[in-house]
Amino acid sequence: MPFVVWSQHDEKPNIIVILADDLGWGDVGYHGSEIHTPHINQLAKEGLRMERFYVTPICSPTRAGLLTGRYPERYGLRSTVIPPWRDFGVDTSEVFLPEKLSKVGYTNRAVLGKWHLGHSRMQYHPLHRGFTHFYGHYNGAIDFFTHFREGELDWHDDFNSSYDEGYSTDLLTQEAIQNIKEYSAEGDPFFMYVAYNAPHVPLQAKEEDLIAQGYDASKPKFSDEKGYGYQGRGNTVKQTYNAMVSSLDKGIGEILAALEENNIEKNTIVLFFSDNGPDPGSGGSSGGLRGTKFEEWEGGVRVPAIIKWPSKIKGGEISNQVTGYIDVMPTLLDIVGVKEESKLPLDGISILPVLKGQKPVIHREFYLGSKALVNTEWKLIKSDGSRGMRLENDVLFHLISDPSEKLDVRQQYPLVYKKMMTAIEKFENIHYKTEVRPYGEGRKGFKAPKEWKIE
Repeated sequence: MPFVVWSQHDEKPNIIVILADDLGWGDVGYHGSEIHTPHINQLAKEGLRMERFYVTPICSPTRAGLLTGRYPERYGLRSTVIPPWRDFGVDTSEVFLPEKLSKVGYTNRAVLGKWHLGHSRMQYHPLHRGFTHFYGHYNGAIDFFTHFREGELDWHDDFNSSYDEGYSTDLLTQEAIQNIKEYSAEGDPFFMYVAYNAPHVPLQAKEEDLIAQGYDASKPKFSDEKGYGYQGRGNTVKQTYNAMVSSLDKGIGEILAALEENNIEKNTIVLFFSDNGPDPGSGGSSGGLRGTKFEEWEGGVRVPAIIKWPSKIKGGEISNQVTGYIDVMPTLLDIVGVKEESKLPLDGISILPVLKGQKPVIHREFYLGSKALVNTEWKLIKSDGSRGMRLENDVLFHLISDPSEKLDVRQQYPLVYKKMMTAIEKFENIHYKTEVRPYGEGRKGFKAPKEWKIE
């Protein structure tokens, strides 16, 4: 059954990719969450829910694969994120999605929010990677109110420091709305990547959102590291986390409303998903899935994902096509008619044939990293590669009947196990000349540059 009504001569759509930060499978209402997410729920009703959408279990690799269409092993960014003290960025030979879109009429290409793909050299700056506008922060885990990281302001407008005051979720939403207004008036199709830093730590929420979650100012705030990130804490971790997700949901609702107000909703693609599963201890939920952020269990790598395109995509449908972050670029390029062969071969595939009903499903192996592989039915995790999961043996799961990965069926299905072991070999052999160093290396004695200026 087709999800998309298609004509090759249609006008090119606007494209908005909205990325949440550490939002779990079980943190959205349409997956049964207690958190009030009416706008995300409405997006799910009006769009296509992609229930087998995979990412990496940590931040930077997902963001890099989203923008390159290639596995992060290709440029040494699989094992950890890019911390503040690291001189590392995605290899400049990699071609980012906005660079491709610039060749087919996308004049305005904005990235708003968390970059996290290199900040130590100007060559890694978003405006040197195909974007025409940047508003947000280079690093992860900034203070939501002061916008500081490592004692320095990390908030920018293009190349300049920004002194805008306010809660970061609100500021990113306001910038998105303003950009929508400006770009829609110009008439050309636009690309906007809205990379919220919520609900990532530090756990901080506005008082109005905390009150809606039952906050009582007469009771103590939850205890954690004093100072950094202390402003905006609620009585409990869970209360604060829920308030952050509620604020994120409101922001998404305001962006969707802006599309209607500017009469461009029908021909705008909105793609929403999270960069990885919930941070353990943050108050987030993996729903019924096993594991969290930092792990290749389903709870760490399978995330809520929705695509909405009112003029094309039927609302309220569900797709179980195995897809994910590396497929975003090839699918969007297919939609907008980019025929040029990629200079570097893409690992992702276009799922447009499934959306158009030309194929019921595309069977493929999707590599999750750390020697974990998934396909339409099965999932293999090798014991010698698992990221802190402490496996004594390789494990095989039949995800159709066991999405929570409770029963290892390696012994019952030896032929499937053998086939998966053979299939994973080509991914294990992907290597790059250098790799991002372990997270804590170089932290001692590091002093951030003034206002995170890139020299």
